[in-house]
Amino acid sequence: MWVVAKYDRKKTNFFIEDLKKKLKNDVVIYNPRVKVEKFHKKKIISKEFNILGDYIFCFNSKFENQKILNELQFTKGLKYFLRGFYKSQTELKEFIKKCRKSENENGFISADFFDIEINKKYKFNDGPLLNLIFKLLEVQKTKFKILIGDKITTIRKGFLFSSL
Repeated sequence: MWVVAKYDRKKTNFFIEDLKKKLKNDVVIYNPRVKVEKFHKKKIISKEFNILGDYIFCFNSKFENQKILNELQFTKGLKYFLRGFYKSQTELKEFIKKCRKSENENGFISADFFDIEINKKYKFNDGPLLNLIFKLLEVQKTKFKILIGDKITTIRKGFLFSSL
């Protein structure tokens, strides 16, 4: 059963190690991340972000037992488990499946994860086109066809952008 845990970011390793120790390494941890690259003073700066902030997914068959969860409340680095996960197992599984499906070879969430619409305006958040506004014309398998000003071009998938 999947649970969502809020943890202290400064104690991430303590939390994961202590949880694995208490559950005898029979726990699956999933923390979807995105990598953002920006140009700053002619250098590329890369930063990694957890898309859930200080929340993380944990899976173990013992989580069905409320008594086990009560015992785990005192795990190092854990703030609390979100309530209501019993009723949301289908949604949690679908979200994790969507995240894993859109991961690139390095394990980071790609632009495929985010819902994008044709003929909508977006702004680049990284790369050499940082802060440029474009209109999405077509989504192909490995690239996007876009309109910047009056120029139509294609870009490879992997650039981060946000809707306006």
